[in-house]
Amino acid sequence: MSTSTDSARQLLRHAVATVAYRAGKALRGAPDHFSSFHIGDKTRTPSQILAHMGDLFDSALSIAQGKPTWHDSTPLPWNTEIERFLAAVKKFDDHLASIEPLHGSAEGLFQGPVADALNHIGQIAMLRRLAGSPSMGENYFRADIAAGRVGLEQSAPRREFE
Repeated sequence: MSTSTDSARQLLRHAVATVAYRAGKALRGAPDHFSSFHIGDKTRTPSQILAHMGDLFDSALSIAQGKPTWHDSTPLPWNTEIERFLAAVKKFDDHLASIEPLHGSAEGLFQGPVADALNHIGQIAMLRRLAGSPSMGENYFRADIAAGRVGLEQSAPRREFE
């Protein structure tokens, strides 16, 4: 692996850890009714968004392995869907951390599934606010985010604000 490819792969791993950190913040402590919160006929519920995010990382792994596939999953119960999403993120990160070849470009994987997931995390955060259960804002530049830390448990925020 070349140095530039290795650097791109490491940056992609950091982006995946950023997804996990921000998703954890948006998902932790959501009220029971939140998963089915709906603001309109043409919008997704948080459960549908989260299922799509899990599908994004399943697809990212399939691309990275050279066997691109896509599935539209039916949302599972909220906590199970959170677990499925985080498991998909971990599998993708594990592949990135391995010596296995990366069949899709790091740039393409970032601009497609990873960036899309960041967008959807913002949607979930906005829906939490609309549902009356906002998560705190944060100075993410100061956040303790590290490649490989992709579970729900993350470092405590360094500087939150409302």
